Amino acid sequence: QVQLAESGGGSVHAGGSLKLSCVVSGLAFAEYCLGWFRQAPGKEREGVASIDSDGSTGYADSVKGRFTISQDNAKNTLYLQMNSLKPEDTAMYYCAADPEGPYYSGGYYCLHTPVGYNYWGQGTQVTVSS
Repeated sequence: QVQLAESGGGSVHAGGSLKLSCVVSGLAFAEYCLGWFRQAPGKEREGVASIDSDGSTGYADSVKGRFTISQDNAKNTLYLQMNSLKPEDTAMYYCAADPEGPYYSGGYYCLHTPVGYNYWGQGTQVTVSS
C-alpha cells in the first residue's frame, strides 16, 4: 500500500519561500512518477511539478524558475522548494504517486494531470499574502 504524507505548508508574504516535504512509503516500483499538485478554492486541481524514478523533472509554466522538485531516495521523501511566492500560489498542495509512469511520447514524461496518480497525500495549505 502506497502512502504519502505532506508537511511544510504555512503562511508567508509575497516574495517569501517555503519548502514542502512528502514522505512516501510502500512505493516498491523500479519506475514511477511523483508529482506535486495544488488546488485553490473553486478551481480544479492542477499539476505543479513532477519527477520520475530517474530524476527527470517537469514544471508547470506558472512555477518555472521559482519552484524546484527533488527527491531523497534514502529518506523516501519528495520535496518542493518554493521561492518568490506569489498570492496566486495560495492553494492546498498535494503530493501524489503514479506507479505506472513515466510515459513514452518522443521521450519519457510524467503526467501533469491528476489522472493516473492513484495515490495521494492529505494535503498541506500554503497561503501567500500580498
